[in-house]
Amino acid sequence: MADFKATGIVDSVEALEAKLKQVKEAQKIFSTYSQEQVDKIFKAAAIAANMARVSLAKLAVEETGMGVVEDKVIKNNFAAEYIYNAYRNTQTCGIVEEDKQFGTKKVLEPIGVVAAVIPTTNPTSTAIFKTMLCLKTRNGIIISPHPRAKKSTIEAARIVYEAAVKAGAPEHIIGWIDSPSLEMTNLVMKEADIILATGGPGMVKSAYSSGKPAIGVGAGNTPAVIDETADIKLAVNSIIHSKTFDNGMICASEQSVIIHKNVYDEAKAEFIARGCHVCTPEECDKVRHTIIINGALNAKIVGQSAYKIAQLSGFDVPANTKILIGEVERVDLDEEFAHEKLSPVLAMYKAESFEDAMEKADRLIQDGGFGHTSSLYVDAVRETDKINRFSEKMKTCRILVNTPSSHGGIGDLYNFKLTPSLTLGCGSWGGNSVSENVGVKHLLNVKTVAERRENMLWFRTPEKVYFKKGCLPVALDELKNVMGKKRAFIVTDSFLYKNGFTKPITKKLDELGIEHETFSDVAPDPSLSCALEGVKLIRAFEPDTIIAIGGGSAMDAAKIMWVLYEHPEADFYDMAMRFIDIRKRVYTFPKMGEKAYFICVPTSSGTGSEVTPFAVITDDKTGHKYPLADYQLMPNMAIIDTDMMMSAPKGLTAASGLDCMVHDLEALASVMATDFTDGLALQSLKQTFANLPECVENGQTAVRARENMAHAATMAGMAFANAFLGIGHSLAHKLGAYHHLPHGICCALVITEVMKFNADPVPTKMGTFPQYEYPNTLAKYAQAARYLGLFGKDDQECFDMLCAKIEELKETVGCKKTIADYGVSEEDFLATLDKMSEDAFDDQCTGANPRYPLIEELKEIYKKCYYGK
Repeated sequence: MADFKATGIVDSVEALEAKLKQVKEAQKIFSTYSQEQVDKIFKAAAIAANMARVSLAKLAVEETGMGVVEDKVIKNNFAAEYIYNAYRNTQTCGIVEEDKQFGTKKVLEPIGVVAAVIPTTNPTSTAIFKTMLCLKTRNGIIISPHPRAKKSTIEAARIVYEAAVKAGAPEHIIGWIDSPSLEMTNLVMKEADIILATGGPGMVKSAYSSGKPAIGVGAGNTPAVIDETADIKLAVNSIIHSKTFDNGMICASEQSVIIHKNVYDEAKAEFIARGCHVCTPEECDKVRHTIIINGALNAKIVGQSAYKIAQLSGFDVPANTKILIGEVERVDLDEEFAHEKLSPVLAMYKAESFEDAMEKADRLIQDGGFGHTSSLYVDAVRETDKINRFSEKMKTCRILVNTPSSHGGIGDLYNFKLTPSLTLGCGSWGGNSVSENVGVKHLLNVKTVAERRENMLWFRTPEKVYFKKGCLPVALDELKNVMGKKRAFIVTDSFLYKNGFTKPITKKLDELGIEHETFSDVAPDPSLSCALEGVKLIRAFEPDTIIAIGGGSAMDAAKIMWVLYEHPEADFYDMAMRFIDIRKRVYTFPKMGEKAYFICVPTSSGTGSEVTPFAVITDDKTGHKYPLADYQLMPNMAIIDTDMMMSAPKGLTAASGLDCMVHDLEALASVMATDFTDGLALQSLKQTFANLPECVENGQTAVRARENMAHAATMAGMAFANAFLGIGHSLAHKLGAYHHLPHGICCALVITEVMKFNADPVPTKMGTFPQYEYPNTLAKYAQAARYLGLFGKDDQECFDMLCAKIEELKETVGCKKTIADYGVSEEDFLATLDKMSEDAFDDQCTGANPRYPLIEELKEIYKKCYYGK
């Protein structure tokens, strides 16, 4: 056994500082103990405290003059036995949780040194409780006893300490102040790692103001409501049992009883029959002036018997009187009986109804027991609605039903899932940091070790993709022969409709006996109002198939129509909500394809929309372009038939082809790029460079080049549907929206400056995605250059050659060099520059860019693209 005399008496600041140092050193050693060592110490401490329960109870009553020895025996017993039983098998050391698949584990660690402030009302049981928690969690503890209870508190701490050290705990793991003072208590709170404070409101407030984490408890002013459906004998005797326990010093004990008028007389008679004294009006006045003096609780009544409090008040009651009851009406603090009394004095109210009873209880809680405990006696089988209403109304962290609140509040006696504790948190309502019964978890730090992991990725395409010249009628056969479709709604633009581009489809549908209707009002940069007009027709026609024919505009508009047809409740602006990870977005797209099968038939080679989950829609009220993205927008079938593309004019062919090129370059550079997307993007890029010039020059007859470009556009679509895009498209979306330039041209105007920005080996900020480990965009661009046959001495030279080849292709197909060259005035450009830059930053495509841009950096790119080199 340790030489306890050598620990020294702590009766000065210097001695306390020395003790704190000892406890801190002891705790460092204790923090290395295994669970087996801790549990051995925890058990030994519980046994020792339990063995001393009677002597400690006698010492506490002798020293403080408060309470009942026999009841304090129960509290001491509870603090040892119930706390041990609750946590005997609880892990408090080492790895408590591990997920190897996700690379995480949680490790339990002690907090350090706990400053424990002990109240005069429960000097031994609270000391046992707090030291037991600290031993179980490998924390050191310094106890600051109440000056009027220091002898009994220190004795309780000493008994636990000796048993713990004998069982293997480090010496000095428990310390205490022998001569407590405000100065030393403040020093303990300042130097400790956490404060566990139990005491009056001033002490708890001081703990929370110390600058250290604190777990304190608020005042209790527990109201007990007795409903007309209650078992009156159970209710009254439970309240008496609770209110007389240790002469009412537990903070959860009932301070007021509120009785429904229909059972008021019965309950009152039961209180009297069980030895309670209902005061006369004159006696009530005398008690009022005794229990509260100058607005504060009279310390002389705390923990005293009803008989003694009556004597102090100037009248006599039998010596065995259990409770002094005052029949009162007011529930505000002007009524002395409405206060917390910490003694066997009880306010009694008559309620006109259950609602009135709840209102009174609510007011009493607000006037001194916010967050603590409330109690209800009711027929719990038939009146569950009243229990629910009561629990909703009461702003208390413990709501006890048909339970003595003193015993019920501390837990594990009348409900075995309520944590046993002598420190009852009151949450934010009571100005506390915890809203539950305090236990070991509140004295543990949890370290989470998280290893880097990469997202599960996927590669998604439409269910069916048909390609090769002349495949359209063969693919459409499936609608009737495989799927049994009967009604098709066609979405296209007026040019394609007037020039007969829909006829190959309508002719085949007629052959198959499938009814059809056509909406042909889709404009370039399709608007929301356009989509809503189409939806009206779709709802009236009720198709089982939707076929989009055209470029990106028709397919984008059709996607929105499809969603709003199948899900009228869907909100466009919710669908347009930005996200970082498509799998974690706030808005969940509804499941598609339950009303209509969706088919896309492109008539140009560039957008790739036929195989992507994206749509770009313009809000015609604001002019703002919204890129929508979700895999529910993925078409069910794509039909890439070169016959539908042969007559595309040069300007459209060039713009679409340049858009395809930029899709490839952005998919390659994306932080979400994979081997699957890279292969498609590289092959598409190669086919674009090889075939786009011929398509622009000889598009009406260049069948092979057209087909290669059609395939290139679809492959690019598949690539960026899974890798996403970057700021090239963010900038292009806003440039097109503000200055009405074709999308493919906008992409081409910005792409080389975007590539130079991305290729910087020391970017301002790097894109965020677990697969993207470090800046490697220059190497990715160099890879693309080499795939195209551009071999330089290093990555930089390959990159320079690629940029030159891009500019050469742009010139070949008729793309001008700068934004200014397209007639955008400098005045208009500069007037929109700030807003364009900010909107581009907020574009959905920005998040996948390998270099995360600042708004000012986007502005600089715009300026370079406007003015040129």
